Amino acid sequence: MNLHEYQGKSLLKSFGVPVPEGIIADTPDGAVDAAHVIQNTTGAKMWVIKAQIHAGGRGKGGGVKIARSLQEVKELSGKILGMQLVTPQTGPQGKKVRRVLIVEDIYYPGETQTKEFYISILMNRQTSRNMLVYSTEGGMDIEEVASKTPHMIFSEEINPCIGLAQFQCRKIAFNLGLSGAAYKEMTNILPALYRAYIESDASLIEINPLVKTSDDKIFACDAKVVLDNNALFRQPNLAMLRDFFEEDPIEIEAGSYGLNYVKLDGNVGCMVNGAGLAMATMDIIKLSGGEPANFLDVGGSANAKRVEQAFNIILKDPNVKAILVNIFGGIVRCDRVAEGIVEAYKNIGNIEIPIIVRLQGTNAEIGKEIIDSSGLKVFSAITLEDAAKLVTQILK
Repeated sequence: MNLHEYQGKSLLKSFGVPVPEGIIADTPDGAVDAAHVIQNTTGAKMWVIKAQIHAGGRGKGGGVKIARSLQEVKELSGKILGMQLVTPQTGPQGKKVRRVLIVEDIYYPGETQTKEFYISILMNRQTSRNMLVYSTEGGMDIEEVASKTPHMIFSEEINPCIGLAQFQCRKIAFNLGLSGAAYKEMTNILPALYRAYIESDASLIEINPLVKTSDDKIFACDAKVVLDNNALFRQPNLAMLRDFFEEDPIEIEAGSYGLNYVKLDGNVGCMVNGAGLAMATMDIIKLSGGEPANFLDVGGSANAKRVEQAFNIILKDPNVKAILVNIFGGIVRCDRVAEGIVEAYKNIGNIEIPIIVRLQGTNAEIGKEIIDSSGLKVFSAITLEDAAKLVTQILK
């Protein structure tokens, strides 16, 4: 689950990571009020206005602006709020901006000693350990830094038994070129950052940039926080931060049914039971000349009601020209799945696109017979090769 920047910063601040003073607003007048409060609290005379959407590269799309007066705060907030912000991570459709974060500008006028760093904590899948990745080249596309100057990317693997060690914190601060008060502050911030990662069950915390000001203060000026969905049951307060406006409405509906659904851009819908089988099914669709329109795993209980819900979800995508149902009957018998498909088909009615059903496992032959004798516009297959051929024929 993604958090907005303002939510991520609030989380980091609760663990002792310093962040610039910021207040959220959803109207231009609210933005001015926020700027007033920040000015009275910090003495700030300039503010950064940041669009709040679940995507990076907001500045490139015009979603981050600097205001030098309260009048500019109102004008720039008015332009950003309600805009369809397009960034390299949103796709051409963009995302609507419903909130802006008003933040004190910590870049002091005229000074040249400000430094920007990159830092993140995530899981290293190869070693099954958390790792801290950092660079002196903050404020830039870290992918470009890694590609063109990989020697500027450092990492520290974290022993799960002892956590982030003090010698690692000192090493990181040294590699970032810090000294004096900034060095000491960094060695205090890093353990707090790691605690925030562990105790919030995050799968990623990324700060870009982490800024050292000219007076040796350090601030997390941005925060990308991704929480592990599988751990949300023990993070009820964080689960409440979910922003449904930032998610695909069809995926939200599928989740309410307990279906694992991800929308893709293809023309063949797929319904399977099991994530591994879903990946194989998408490969088959590609090899047959089609493009998968979705990833949909109905799980182990592919009964009639669940199949009907899955069909309804897939059919909401106007790009779908065919549906491939690929079920392995282990715990669930294929004949029961076939009966569920026939019942769901009749309940929905008016399904105009062809459906290919491939059943394999317990009572697969009986399931095929049920499909073939149903009189419905449903094509049955036993092997993956048969299913692929049917997909090819139908798409032609």
